[in-house]
Amino acid sequence: MKVRVRAEWEPLKTVVVHRPGIEMFFGLLEPFASLYERAFSRYGARREHANLEEVLRQQFDVKVLRLKDQILLAADNHPQVRRRLIDLARESLVYTGDPQKKKLAWREFEKSIPLLDVGHFFNILLLHPRIDLQGEEGTRMVHVNITEREPLSNLYFMRDQQVVTDKGMYLTRMAKPQRERETTITRFLWEIMKVSFHEIRTPGIFEGGDFIPLKDFALIGIGDRSNQEGVDQLLSGGTDFDEFGVVHQPTHPLISGEKYDPMVNMHLDTYINFASPSVVVGSELLMKRATVEIYYREGKGRYKKERSTTDLHSYMKQKGFDIIDLTTLEQMAYAPNFLCIRDGTILSVETDRVIRRMLTNLSAKADLDPIRYKALLAQVTKEYQKLLFDGQFFPHKKEIYRHGIDAYPVILENLTGGYGAAHCMTCVLQRR
Repeated sequence: MKVRVRAEWEPLKTVVVHRPGIEMFFGLLEPFASLYERAFSRYGARREHANLEEVLRQQFDVKVLRLKDQILLAADNHPQVRRRLIDLARESLVYTGDPQKKKLAWREFEKSIPLLDVGHFFNILLLHPRIDLQGEEGTRMVHVNITEREPLSNLYFMRDQQVVTDKGMYLTRMAKPQRERETTITRFLWEIMKVSFHEIRTPGIFEGGDFIPLKDFALIGIGDRSNQEGVDQLLSGGTDFDEFGVVHQPTHPLISGEKYDPMVNMHLDTYINFASPSVVVGSELLMKRATVEIYYREGKGRYKKERSTTDLHSYMKQKGFDIIDLTTLEQMAYAPNFLCIRDGTILSVETDRVIRRMLTNLSAKADLDPIRYKALLAQVTKEYQKLLFDGQFFPHKKEIYRHGIDAYPVILENLTGGYGAAHCMTCVLQRR
């Protein structure tokens, strides 16, 4: 299968998604450690995801492929795929404890393989379990403790495990230990679908939310989730754009103290996005603080960096884009994380349904660390009152209508609790 994307506003054709399953349950046991913003309803999140898929299929005629369905269907129909899935599950499963009990457990696992459905092995990949077996004298006196090791609770953010450029796909290398194993599953999917790809290698790290293709040039983010080594590898073999703007993740001016909170704008697509070839939607506050290094293509896989730098806001103005500014509150409620369906049409989050939950969560953080979050909370609280008075919550803003943008809002108040919206949740494989 050939995959290629040259611009965010080209008509959307094919996406891959992952509807969250049992792994989200374990993520919600400790949201902070699981890289979630806040607690939320797992069943509500699954309903929202199902609706997101249906809107893409029915409203916009987009081909939506579900990661789990594609893998299980192939494993059921092709013995070699089933064998590979079982091998991956074997590598992921660990038994510890009493040597005799371990030996017996492995023997029983191997005996049970013909009886187990392929979903069983897929769940092993999701949960990465360690099973500790301790025995006592007596019949069946075995203590079983099962630990899920870094369950893939963020897998539903399907943007990040790969980058699809004008040349094809680059398999990424995730920055956080909670997400490292996600590419084991996505790699397996791309092999099944016969999608060829390159890979980011250590010490490079790069995540798909830090890449935005814009026809004649592209933006690449660098910061908490992507580093210079990852950018260099992508430039050397993964793209043919004539120009790149490498955008350094800005610190938020409203967050004080010694520790910066990178999650507020962890990826490029959390504070800037493109609704058409002429319209940018983003936080001007952050865009003006984001330094941009410009790279020009000199030959195949060779780029030269300009000595001078600029800021993202000036760079977008220089490129002729009109900028629809977002309040800090809207930016934090995932307004920029919309999915462009085609030139001038976006699938966005209904921010007023997210904002109240986000404010509650931020208030709790400010109570625990007032020095760090007091100014931010004061600003977004002020903005909330103004947005309520004006009735201008994104995407229901006069600037959106003035620029002729057709915004289709969907409710994602639970799913956004994991720190992302429609853009983050979709791996775009093809645009027309």
